[in-house]
Amino acid sequence: MPESKPWLKFYSAVPTSLDYPDATMYEAVMKTVNRVPDRVAWDFMGTLSTYAEFGRAISRCADALSGLGLKKGDVITISMPTSPQGIICFYAANKIGAIASMIHPLSTQSEIEFYLDLSGSTLALTLDAFYDKFSRAMEKTSCKKLILTRIGDYLSPVKRMGFWLTKGRKIPRVPEDPKISWWQEIMNQTFPAQPAAEASSEDTAVILYSGGTTGRPKGIMLSNKNFISEGMMVAAWGNLDENDTILAILPIFHGFGLGVCVNAAFMAGGRSILVPQFSPEITAGLIKAKKPNFIIGVPTLYAALNKNKIFSGADLSCLKAAFSGADTLPQKVKTEFEALVRRRGGKVKLLEGYGLTEAVTAIMAMPMGHYREGSVGIPFPDMDAKIVSPGTTKEVPPGEDGEICLSGPAVMKGYLNQEEESRTVLKIHEDEKTWLHTGDIASRDEDGFFYFKLRLKRMIKSSGMNVYPAQVEEIIYEHGAVSQVCVIGVPDRDLVERVKAFVVLKPGFSPGPDMEEEIITLCREKLIKWSCPRSVEFRDTLPFTRVGKVAFKTLEDQEIQRLRREGKYAGENKS
Repeated sequence: MPESKPWLKFYSAVPTSLDYPDATMYEAVMKTVNRVPDRVAWDFMGTLSTYAEFGRAISRCADALSGLGLKKGDVITISMPTSPQGIICFYAANKIGAIASMIHPLSTQSEIEFYLDLSGSTLALTLDAFYDKFSRAMEKTSCKKLILTRIGDYLSPVKRMGFWLTKGRKIPRVPEDPKISWWQEIMNQTFPAQPAAEASSEDTAVILYSGGTTGRPKGIMLSNKNFISEGMMVAAWGNLDENDTILAILPIFHGFGLGVCVNAAFMAGGRSILVPQFSPEITAGLIKAKKPNFIIGVPTLYAALNKNKIFSGADLSCLKAAFSGADTLPQKVKTEFEALVRRRGGKVKLLEGYGLTEAVTAIMAMPMGHYREGSVGIPFPDMDAKIVSPGTTKEVPPGEDGEICLSGPAVMKGYLNQEEESRTVLKIHEDEKTWLHTGDIASRDEDGFFYFKLRLKRMIKSSGMNVYPAQVEEIIYEHGAVSQVCVIGVPDRDLVERVKAFVVLKPGFSPGPDMEEEIITLCREKLIKWSCPRSVEFRDTLPFTRVGKVAFKTLEDQEIQRLRREGKYAGENKS
C-alpha cells in the first residue's frame, strides 16, 4: 500500500490543512469586502471597482433579481464573457440563495434550449448581441424573463464610443419585448432590500457543464463549500493575497476561469483583471500594461505568448507564478516561455497543474519552489488523491498506471438529474470516504507526484476546450445523406487537436467539397465553433471493433501515420 500523502513534505510554507467557513460564497466575499474595502477587486478594461463598491453592486443586483421574481432554490442562467455584470450577478444570485448556471455566451440556440431546460432556469442574463437566439430558445423552455446588458455598460465614455464604432453599431437593435429587463435600468432602480438567504455551505450554488457518454453535456452541481475551499486552496498554494493581481483570461463559464482567476482572487482580497475576449495581442498588452503577478492559462495561451512581439518586449519581473492547466503542456512551450521570461527580468517557472470540473477545477499543481519533469504536481491542502486499478477501488503501487481518484472538499455533489451517472463516479471506498473516479489515467511516484497520461473518456481537446465526439456525431447524423460517422481529434500544433469527421454516405449521395461544406455548415449552426469539424473525409466503410463499435482508435492511428508521412505530425502536443 503506497504511503498516505507523502507529498506533504514538499509543501514548504503552504499549510497542510485550511479552516473552511460554514458560509455561502456571498458571505465569504463579503468577509473580504469588510477586510479590505478600499482595495481594488476587479479591473475591466480600465474601469476599476473597490471591494466596497463591489459589495454594494452585489447587493443592488440581489435586490433587483429578487424584484424580478428570483428566489431561493431557483436557477438563473448566466451567459456572459468575463465581465463585471457576470461576476456581480453570480454573487448576487448566491446572496438570495439562487443557483447560477454558467454557460458560454456563444452557445447556439439549440444548446441554449438544452441548458435552460436541463437547469430549469427561470431567469437569464446575457449580452444584447445574443438577444435573438436567447429569445427564440426561451419560447420552448420555462425561462420567461431575460436581463440584457451591453459590454459598454462598464466602459469609460471614450472606450464605450470606441466599442460602438468598431462593433456595437453592428449589433441588431433589440425590439420592444415585455420579457426583457435592461441591466443598467434595474441596477439604478430601487427594489426592496433583500437579506442574505439562510443557506449552508453544502447547498448547491453553481451548475457548470461537462460532456456525457451520450454526447449530451452533464450539469455538475457544485456547492458553496466546493467553490470556497477550491478558492482558498488556490490562494494558499500561490501565497495569493491583497497585494496580488491575477489575469482572468479564462472564461467564467469554465471552472478554471471562475474558480481560479476570479473566485480565488476574491477569497484572498486580490485584484482580478477581467478579460472579456481572448487574443494573444490583448493578453500580451494587458501583461505589459497591468503587470499581473499571476498568469493562469492553457498551453495554447503560452504557445501564443512565446511568439508575440508585445509580450517579448514587456517587463516580466512582475510575475510571481505562471500555471498551465486543462491540457498537457508541451515541453517545448514550457522551455521557450521560461527562457523568454528570464530575458525580460522574470524568474518564474511555468508549472503544470491538474483538475476537472467535477472538482471545480485545479486541485493539484507543482509546488512553487519545486519542479519534476512530466508531473502535474501534488494535491492541494485537504485534497487526497490516489491511483486505482480501473474499474476497481484497489490502489496500485507507485509507478503503475491506473485511474485517478480524488477525495476532499472540492469534489462535486453530483450530476444534475443523473443519479445513476453520479453513483458511477462518486463511490465510497474502504476508508468510508467518498472518492471521485475521474476517468483519467495517471501514475504516482514514491514522493506523491502525479503524472497524467490520458483520459479514459473519449474526448478531444481543442484550444484547451472540451469537445465531445458523440455530441458532434449526433449533429452530423441529422444530415439526411449520412449513413455512418466517426469524429476524432487530430494532433495540431496550434489547436493541440483539431476536429475531423469520417463519414460514410448513404447510397445515391456523392462525396465531394459541396457535401463537406454542407456537413460543416450544419455543425456550425448547432455547435459552438471549436466543436465543429475542420475537415470531413468520406469513406466507403469505417473500421469496427470485435464488438461492433466504430474503431475510432484505428482512425486516430491512421491519421497519425498519414501526418508522419507528410512531415506534419504534432504528436508532442497530443495528450
